[in-house]
Amino acid sequence: MRFIGMILGILLLVVPAKAAELELVGREMVRMLQNGHYARLPFNEKLSARFLERYLTSLDSDRVYFLQEEVGSFRRRYERRLHDLISTKRVMPAAKEIYDRYRQRVLARVQFSRKYLEAERFDLTGDREVLRDRSKAEWAVDGSTLQQLWRDTVDQMVLEEMLRRHRLRRRASQLEKPDPFRDSPSVAAKVLKRFDQLERKVIGVTMEQVANAFFSAITKSYDPHSEYLSANEMARFRIDVSNELVGIGAQLGMNDDGESEVRGLVRNGPADRGGLLRLGDRIFAVAPSNQGKWEDITFQTGNEVIDLILGEEGSEVGFRLRRKGENGDEVVEIAIKRGVVTLKDELARARIFDFGTPEIPWRMAVMVIPSFYFDIGDRGSRVSVHVEQLLERLVKEGIKGLVLDLRDNTGGSLSEVQRLTGFFIGEGPVVQVRSSNGQILSLDSFHRKPVFDGPMVVVTNHNSASATEILAGALQDYHRAILVGSPSTYGKGTVQKTIDIADYMPVFSDRDRAGWLKLTSQKYYRVSGSSVQLRGVVPDLILPDTGEAGERESRYTLPHDVIRASEGFLPADPEQLFLPLIREKSAGRVAEEPYFAYLAEEVKKQMALKEDPMVSLNFAERMADLEAEEQRQQVWRTAQKNRFVTIREEDGKRFKRYRLTLDDLAVKTLVPHTSDDEASSFMKVLEDEVTLLEKEPSWPGGIDAVEREALSVLRDLLVARADR
Repeated sequence: MRFIGMILGILLLVVPAKAAELELVGREMVRMLQNGHYARLPFNEKLSARFLERYLTSLDSDRVYFLQEEVGSFRRRYERRLHDLISTKRVMPAAKEIYDRYRQRVLARVQFSRKYLEAERFDLTGDREVLRDRSKAEWAVDGSTLQQLWRDTVDQMVLEEMLRRHRLRRRASQLEKPDPFRDSPSVAAKVLKRFDQLERKVIGVTMEQVANAFFSAITKSYDPHSEYLSANEMARFRIDVSNELVGIGAQLGMNDDGESEVRGLVRNGPADRGGLLRLGDRIFAVAPSNQGKWEDITFQTGNEVIDLILGEEGSEVGFRLRRKGENGDEVVEIAIKRGVVTLKDELARARIFDFGTPEIPWRMAVMVIPSFYFDIGDRGSRVSVHVEQLLERLVKEGIKGLVLDLRDNTGGSLSEVQRLTGFFIGEGPVVQVRSSNGQILSLDSFHRKPVFDGPMVVVTNHNSASATEILAGALQDYHRAILVGSPSTYGKGTVQKTIDIADYMPVFSDRDRAGWLKLTSQKYYRVSGSSVQLRGVVPDLILPDTGEAGERESRYTLPHDVIRASEGFLPADPEQLFLPLIREKSAGRVAEEPYFAYLAEEVKKQMALKEDPMVSLNFAERMADLEAEEQRQQVWRTAQKNRFVTIREEDGKRFKRYRLTLDDLAVKTLVPHTSDDEASSFMKVLEDEVTLLEKEPSWPGGIDAVEREALSVLRDLLVARADR
């Protein structure tokens, strides 16, 4: 599940002065992994080596801090012993020793880079190159090699910032707008601020934070989705899965000065209703209880700021901020009362399209399901409840077909997708789950009859994962819908459960803030018997897509396998989908759509970059590449902008469009949809000069090329069925 921006505030957490006994937490955590993880990995020296490698990689993923000699020393002393040390509550000295060396190197790198940046002796000529991706590079052999690596990295950061400013200045000039960096610090000063932030990150790190990093490395050694969650991380996870929080309803992002800039306000949220907080305000201190005790948040991470703003409904949080005034910046103090905030842009919603004439209506709908959210507190914010309500209204409005948009839906609740799938298939198995002992359980639909039984198209992409793959796979297996989208979905075929570690600790131990274990306990399989693990769900109609993320890119993944089909699985006749005819018609449209041709070119560029692992540090060479790319992009943007004018005019003649959100369900008549950006109605967003220059032309009506093709496929299906 993705965490939506930086929406402030969550559930009330009691933060005691003393954390749980870390060694005991680690021991109980590995016991839970040994007994409960699906893979049942032998707890031995081989797994211990994984622990060490994951920990070193989590600290130094780009191989810019540790030396080969140090890594060798850590391996000799620890890679065969970590499993024993954590089991016998003697592991934290090793974790701290490694972290201390990492911190020492970070501070050395900051000091070196600061002097180098202040001298401004950058050499961006010659034929020097650096690796695009250092995650698989060797660690440096000695200190001088490490310093050269640091120097190359700073040069690369300076070069990238110079190119970024050149690109945006050129775009501003084309649009006859002022220089967006006229009041910005120099390039060197901008890069230096990043190192200031890095320094702040490692100074003052507590043993609890070191333990969090180490425990997380251990869980990731089992599979990519097992995870250790601290108490605060668990609170944020609850927000992520429920789309509801107790907070102020503001979105923040760190600016160059390390302040938390207000970049969004949830409409009618606590901050928006009071009018005290404004877009563009820069917060530099927070008083969590608004009782005069101020915490400096400069250069703190988003999660650290969120943790300071934790509280309960009705309590107040204070802010010190800088705000632009007529005579320059003003320092302002405000207090905002926390309240319940619903992230409406992450809730299920729909749009209705009326094609044709009143005599021959072709009313279709597109439903967007951003995630399979559910409320752990069981207060009613459940995706299946919302989808059912929307579907019933759509059926009442007489839709003939439905497009289900599951793009970028990274999953959520297994029980929610089980219930929701039944809305479309009626009675029958939905998914199979297999436990580590080999027991297979078929999870059936809760519904004897579908809520909607008309023609369907499902849209997925490479970010459609987990519970989304269950729904898409079931609808494909039952021949209930035509799947359209990226070459495959993400490929996450595992099920996780969260366990409070404190429940497994001795009664008289210090269990406060012990944290939670998110544990991979099962694999799931489609009703046809195939796992989606690694391979994902392959659509019936594949569209060009530049994304390549997927489970197969991760380490220590569980394998793909196949089991028998579910008992009671009775798919419909595949002939009713008319796939040969639909594919032919779709291929013709896709071949003529400029956007898909553009994506195909982007894919070729990405493949070419993969074949060349090096990046030049020659400014003139990189500038020439940038100029050529910018000219290509400018031609494309101009063509798209002109084309969108025509599309907008044609849309007005082809169909009428209506909005259907959860709030609209209480309205008897359909609400016309006029906004090009549907999500903008839920949040006020800061658009500064740079953001506006980066903004690409919006598809008319917010209907992009993929959604337009999905609607065309659905219409082809409706016509084919009508002509049969």
